[in-house]
Amino acid sequence: MMLNKIAVIGGGNIGGVVVQEAVSRRLARNVALVDVKPPEFARGKCLDVAEGTPVIGADIRVEGSKEYDVIEGADIIINTAGVPRTTRPDGTMPTREELLGTNLKITDFVSEGIAKFAPDAMVISIANPLDAIVYRLHMNLKKDRSRLIGMAGILDSARYRLFIAQEAGVSVDNVQAMVLGGHGDDMLPIRSACRIAGMPVEKFVSPEKLDAIEARTRKAGGEVVKLLGVGSAFVSPAWSALEMAEAIAYDKKKIMPVSTLLQGEYGVNGLFIGVPAVLGKNGVEKVIEMELTDAEKEAFKKSVASVQKTADEVIAMTQK
Repeated sequence: MMLNKIAVIGGGNIGGVVVQEAVSRRLARNVALVDVKPPEFARGKCLDVAEGTPVIGADIRVEGSKEYDVIEGADIIINTAGVPRTTRPDGTMPTREELLGTNLKITDFVSEGIAKFAPDAMVISIANPLDAIVYRLHMNLKKDRSRLIGMAGILDSARYRLFIAQEAGVSVDNVQAMVLGGHGDDMLPIRSACRIAGMPVEKFVSPEKLDAIEARTRKAGGEVVKLLGVGSAFVSPAWSALEMAEAIAYDKKKIMPVSTLLQGEYGVNGLFIGVPAVLGKNGVEKVIEMELTDAEKEAFKKSVASVQKTADEVIAMTQK
């Protein structure tokens, strides 16, 4: 069923693609964008998209604003707000802690807007660092776990699938694969569950090649950053978030890897970890516990430990 409204917070590269695609895919009757950039960045971006709706025959209202009241009544909010790690005018780079501190402040501002104007909306967060931002949103909004979801695993899994398909010389449609854990260097491609047309991936790709593919998957975001020179990946993250929004909008009951609050699953409590879940009209409707090999269990624990460290950092910064 077509949603009444999808709202996007942050109109940068990712947010811009989300707005454009939400309209072209006709996901909602109303698409809203909030962005504080002057002079009227969000309005300009939305006017550009709105002026294209007659071309594609889409009777969809597209509205942008600096003010958060534009998100009022949203069914789904997609959060992309944050600042990237870029070189300062003096040539120095902000430290990871400085960048995290800045983005947590932005997230607090975002949380206030959501709480005031769209408290019942389902929230999909893309903003990086993913594990930290979705945890801070959880602290601030205190939503049921079904209604606050981080986007990471879908993108990481898509990259894994692409690299395997290219190496095996097959369609990406034939490759089923999952990447679990945090959205960082400790993410975990699950080789034991990887299939090509239902057959084990090892039938098509050697263990050595798989090792290289899995290492590349962990560093894939950085690979794009280096090639671009300025900025980071934005089309594939936007498409990944929209895949989640479509599963919710059309009640697909689709199993996909998402960052969700674990409540005892996988032996983890109180952390947002990338795991397979069923997405439908109620958001995260069920968490799926995969059978992992002993080696994968150990790697998963390592990834969880990294996410725990990030959560501890977020809490510590809150108390300063």
